[in-house]
Parts: sequence; C-alpha cells; structure tokens
Amino acid sequence: MDTKQIEQVKLMLATKKNVVIIPHRNPDGDAIGSSLALYHYLKNDHHVKVVAPNDYPSFLKWLPGTNTVQLFDKQNSQAKKTLAAADIIFLLDFNVLHRIGDDMKNTVELFKETFIMIDHHQQPDTDLTEFIYSDTSICSTSQMIYHFLEKLGGIDSITPEMATCMYVGIMTDTGSFRFPSTTSTTHRIIADLIDFGAKNAQIHNNVYDTNSYSRLQLLGRSLSNLKIEPEYKTAYITLSQAELDMFNYKKGDTEGVVNYALSLSGVVLAAIFIEDVEQKIIKISFRSKGSFSVNQLARKHFNGGGHDNAAGGRSEISLEETVSEFVKLLPIYKNNILKSDEV
Repeated sequence: MDTKQIEQVKLMLATKKNVVIIPHRNPDGDAIGSSLALYHYLKNDHHVKVVAPNDYPSFLKWLPGTNTVQLFDKQNSQAKKTLAAADIIFLLDFNVLHRIGDDMKNTVELFKETFIMIDHHQQPDTDLTEFIYSDTSICSTSQMIYHFLEKLGGIDSITPEMATCMYVGIMTDTGSFRFPSTTSTTHRIIADLIDFGAKNAQIHNNVYDTNSYSRLQLLGRSLSNLKIEPEYKTAYITLSQAELDMFNYKKGDTEGVVNYALSLSGVVLAAIFIEDVEQKIIKISFRSKGSFSVNQLARKHFNGGGHDNAAGGRSEISLEETVSEFVKLLPIYKNNILKSDEV
C-alpha cells in the first residue's frame, strides 16, 4: 500500500463509516488478534463489527471484544445484514475469498463498496481491491496492524486492549517468537505492546496453559500415531474422526500439534492429517525447516497454501488415501527436502 493509498484510506476513515472486519475461516490467534485490535482502534469513530466465518478456539475467547464477534455460520441472517450495511470491509489474515468458505464468499462477492486487505500470505488476489497491504516477510497480520497504525499516525492511540490482541496474534503466529519470521523489529514491537499494557505472562498463560484433560489425552493419542519416514527426513501424524470423538475434541484442540513432529531431530518436513466427517474433508497442516517450501507443496497437491515454512491444505479422499498420496510425493521432493538449509 503506497503513500497515495494510505492517504485515501485516511480520507475514507475521516468520517463515520460502517466498517466490517473479516478474518479467515477457522480463525487462529493471528486472525482474531488482528481483527479485534483493528476493531478497538476504529470503534470510537465508526460503527464496527467483526464477522468471522465460523467459531474459534476457546483459548482465544478471553480476548477483549470477543463477545462482539458475529459468527457467519451461526448468526447468518444477522451477519448478512451487517455485511450489507458496510461501507468498508477489511479482509485480515487471508488473501483470497475462498478462505472464508463458500457461503460467506458468495455473500461478500456481492459487496460493491471498498475492500481493504491486510495480509502476509503469498500471492494475494490483486483483482479484489487496489487497497492491499501485503508483506510476506512480516511474521503476522497482527504485526502488520501495528505498521498500519503507524502509517495512519495512530500508534499513540494503542490501548491495553489493542496491545493485548496484537501480542496474541504475533505470539501465536511466531510459535512464541521462535520461527525464522521473528525479526528484531518484531521484538521491538512486542516491547512497545508491553509498554502499552499487554501483560505478557498472563497472555501466555491464557493461551497455552488452560488445557483440558481431554485435550492432553488427544495430544497423547496424536503422538502415539506419529510416523517417521527417515529416508525423507519427514514425520507425520494422523487423527481420525473416531479418535477426535473419543477424546471429546473441541475446536483448537489440535492447534500446534504438528510442531511436535517437526521438533524431532533431523526432521525437515512435518504434517498432520485430521479427518473431518462433517465437512467431508481431511484437514492438513504442514510445517518445514529451512528452504523447503510447504506453501508450494500445499498449493500444488492439496488445495491449500500459506507460507514457505507453514501452510495448510485439504483433501476430499479418505484419510488413508490422503496419507498414501502424501507418502508417494516424498521421493519426488527428496532432494529439496534433504537440501533444506537447517538440516
């Protein structure tokens, strides 16, 4: 987003507007954190609503403003009215409309006013709007919200609520600041957010230290299902719908589980395959170390995408068939996996 576009955004926001903020389907900490941070920034001067495609994990439900979020799938008629009345729609933490699900996509495509996209994923849909703030080098959309406020001259307006929401988004999307996308700039921003009122220890506890017994049992089953392909420096985990049901699965319970596979010494590529009978798909999360791009793997073979070292995908064949297809791909990518920078 260049200087001219920023000035146009400032002009649009100079008078009271109906603003809607949309995160991607199955929102994670960054999607909800960035959305609620922007919500708190705009709410004093505009009519603002966050409309999420569907629900998000309980470990994010304590965030300030979460009680105002409308869920498109559960509050459908109300959410459609909100969208129809909008003057501006912010699209946060996704870069193509299919990431919000088909039903919501069909509704949003009818929107004739202004879209503003803020996102750090590769290959944004540039046909959607001229107002795109895209930077794949930035660790999270929540950090991009901080930079967006800088561009608008709004840093001094950051409240403890905004700081908390941005902190959560940055923390979760960087794996608690351990991924390569975490830069010195990220740490400086985190320091600023603490100065603005984000309570770092409390935030970490609220997100990571509120596990249910069943969630830990499910983690145990996940680890017992872990398989290693040493020739390809690859590890993967499977979870069937029956296993999810056995351990009383709740949304968010498998968040971060794929990183256990990636933590194995010598492993470069990790994946988790989760059966979702309701959606009739296999949900897939990929992680990698070094130069091997799981974004390209997910885009080419599993209807997905994301970042070079963290991506998602989906499959419409069975769990067993999906895993088989994945394993068959490993010889094709063997050289790239073995040449990955960090191992």
